[in-house]
Amino acid sequence: MKKLPLYLMMIVLSLSVAPTSMSAKEKDPIASTANPKEVPAEVKIMVNRLEEIKAMDKSSMTRVEKKELRKEVKEIKANLRSSNSGIYLSVGAIIIIVLLLILLL
Repeated sequence: MKKLPLYLMMIVLSLSVAPTSMSAKEKDPIASTANPKEVPAEVKIMVNRLEEIKAMDKSSMTRVEKKELRKEVKEIKANLRSSNSGIYLSVGAIIIIVLLLILLL
């Protein structure tokens, strides 16, 4: 019975160390081009570049050129993902919020 609070503390501390992220963004940044009124110009440029790279004939390229294209694609996709804002919460913060809501309501 005396070990129960210790175990509970250990579980809460171990869960609060692993951060998770919750993001209110679309899964596919390319799918957001369906409504052109809301899409910024920079995002359009990056999406167009991705489409150009996909349409390229890569069979005649050297390994170095292909590697540079892969790096460019990774950078563009990272920029598209980071352009959407999100809320980042750790598991411990979520548990504390839930406990506070339970206690207050």
